Amino acid sequence: MKSDKLPSFKAIRAAVLGTTLSVAASVVISATLALPVDAFAASTASSHHPAKTKVARATKGAHIAKSTKKLERAKVARVARRKAGGEKRTVAARAEEERVEAKHRRVHYTMNGRRHTEMRRVAFEPRQPAAGEAFGLHESSSALMLRSSVAYVVDQNTLEPLFDKNSTAVVPIASISKLMTAMVVLDSKAPLDEPIRVTDDDRDFVKNTGSRLSVGSVLSREDMLHIALMASENRAAAALSRYYPGGRPAFIAAMNAKAKQLGMVNTHFESPSGLTSQNVSTARDLVKMVNAAYQYPLIRKFSTDHSYDVFTGKRTLAYNSTNALVRNPSWDIGLQKTGFINEAGECLVMQTTIHGRPMIMVLLDSTGKYSRFADATRMRQWLDSGGAEEQAHITSADAGGSGT
Repeated sequence: MKSDKLPSFKAIRAAVLGTTLSVAASVVISATLALPVDAFAASTASSHHPAKTKVARATKGAHIAKSTKKLERAKVARVARRKAGGEKRTVAARAEEERVEAKHRRVHYTMNGRRHTEMRRVAFEPRQPAAGEAFGLHESSSALMLRSSVAYVVDQNTLEPLFDKNSTAVVPIASISKLMTAMVVLDSKAPLDEPIRVTDDDRDFVKNTGSRLSVGSVLSREDMLHIALMASENRAAAALSRYYPGGRPAFIAAMNAKAKQLGMVNTHFESPSGLTSQNVSTARDLVKMVNAAYQYPLIRKFSTDHSYDVFTGKRTLAYNSTNALVRNPSWDIGLQKTGFINEAGECLVMQTTIHGRPMIMVLLDSTGKYSRFADATRMRQWLDSGGAEEQAHITSADAGGSGT
């Protein structure tokens, strides 16, 4: 009797199956209702407004076609320009490659007792022709086969010319100018122990050259003059001119006034350091300047020193002479100054004694870093007429510095 009251197996299975189907239907309905309203609205609008859809598609196609035409026209224009200016661009590119080409330099160094070798890539830029080359002064023949386009030697006592090659040519003189700078400084009678500070105004913005004398360095006027003459320190010369009464403009005016006083009629100065090509003179005028500078004991001493150390307030700097010949015992040099910028070439002026005869030697616009020293040697050999047993032999090892 109890078994009749219990639900049958078929009834239970039917109930479970009905419940499962109900749950599945609910899930499907919920997912359908969860669709984004925007998408539904957009689909509805599209179905209700087919004309607007066609217009939008046509507008988009027109924009794409217009952009494609622009790209095609630009491509055609580029091809035309390339054909028309291809040769010009090739020439310009070739010139640029020739102007700055990369080369490799083999560098040797010793570390921890072992010798090492490595290749370094360096930038190379050909030097611009000097004024002497531009005016054809190097084409002048010379019995000594000098590399200098201008050469002039006189007896210091009588001013008798002993050798003359283009002595009246007006050419840039570079750092030879510092002899005039030194005379103007000493003529001012300013205290030699007065401290002078290097500032940004003393930097070179003409040739953009560097300097070991950093901004903020402080030296006495005497030390500034020393390294300006011996090592051709450009910032020292610039700082000296700035401390002149009236500043640098007054200093340059004093340089030109001094040149006029000495009878240097073909000479003009625009810079105390000589880094501008506007500092010009002739070999004959420079003989007058060297002879005048020789009367100043400090100029003789400072210009012929081999080396000199200075303390800048920050560190000690060791300077060496830019003239290889002052370290050669076979030379008797009483005063000297070197100079170099691209427009001036390698320059050298000296007071020297040969066989007891004081002479003034001027060599300008020489080609090759050490050629001015070799020219001086050839000149002395010529003047000696074979009298000296041991002549100077100039090599790169004699220089000891970059020179100027």
